[in-house]
Amino acid sequence: MTERRFPARAWFTAFRGIAWRETLRFVQQRGRFLAALVRPLVWLFIFAAGFRAVLGLSITPPYQTYVLYEVYVTPGLVAMIQLFNGMQSSLSMVHDRETGAMRTLLVSPFPRWFLLGSKLMAGVIVSIIQAYTFLAIAWFWDIRPPAWGYAAVFPALVLSGLMLGALGLFLSSAIRQLENFAGVMNFVIFPMFFASSALYPLWRMNESSPLLHDICAANPFTYAVELIRFALYGEMNWLAFGVVAGCLALFFGGAVFMYDPAKGLWARRKERG
Repeated sequence: MTERRFPARAWFTAFRGIAWRETLRFVQQRGRFLAALVRPLVWLFIFAAGFRAVLGLSITPPYQTYVLYEVYVTPGLVAMIQLFNGMQSSLSMVHDRETGAMRTLLVSPFPRWFLLGSKLMAGVIVSIIQAYTFLAIAWFWDIRPPAWGYAAVFPALVLSGLMLGALGLFLSSAIRQLENFAGVMNFVIFPMFFASSALYPLWRMNESSPLLHDICAANPFTYAVELIRFALYGEMNWLAFGVVAGCLALFFGGAVFMYDPAKGLWARRKERG
C-alpha cells in the first residue's frame, strides 16, 4: 500500500540521491580506492609470482590447459576487492549511525528494504569499478581471459558484490560502535578469504586436509570466487550461482529485519534499556 504512493520518478530520485552520496564519499576518499587495489596487487605481483613454480595447476574447469598460479588466483583477488569494499561500505553505515545520518535515511517514507538496497547497490557499483581496474592492470601482467569474458563477468560481479555487501550490511546492523566493527571486519574478512578456493583449488585442499576442504566448501566466499572464475571464461557455474543468490537473500533479509527499529536488534536493546 505504502509503495504505491510514489511514482517511478520518485523511486529513481531517491536511489540517485543515495547513490550520489556514496559516489561523493568515494571520490573524497581516494585512498580507499588505492588501498582496495594494493592488497590484490601485492598478492598478484609478489606472492603469486613466488609460488608460480610450485603451485601451477593442471587442466581444471573452466581452464582448458595448464595455467600459472597467478592466473588461478586472479578471480579470487577480484572477489577479495568486493569483500573488502562490502565491509568498508558497511563500516560507513556504522559511522552514519553514530553521527545520526542513519536516522535521517531510515525515517524516509520509502520502504526500508529499498533504502538499504539502494545503498548496497551504490557500493556494488564502486566495487565493480575497482574490480575492472584490477583486471586492466592484470592484463599487462599477461593475465588475459577471453575478450568476451570481461563482459560475461559483469553479472557475476554484480551478484557476488551484492552478496558480500549484504553480509557486511547484516553485520553492521548488530554492531553499534565503529571500533568494534573494525575488529569484526578483520575477524570475518581473513578467515573467509583464506578458507576458500581463492588461493587453492578445493581438490588440492581435500588431499591435505578433508576438514579444511569441508570448511572451504561451506564458505559462501568460495562460491563467489567460483562464479567469477567461470564467468571470466564465458561459462556458468550453476551451483555457485545458486549458493550466492541464496546467501544474498538470507543476508539482505536479515539486514532489513535487523535495521527495523520495531523488530530487530535495536528493539530488543530498547526493551532492555
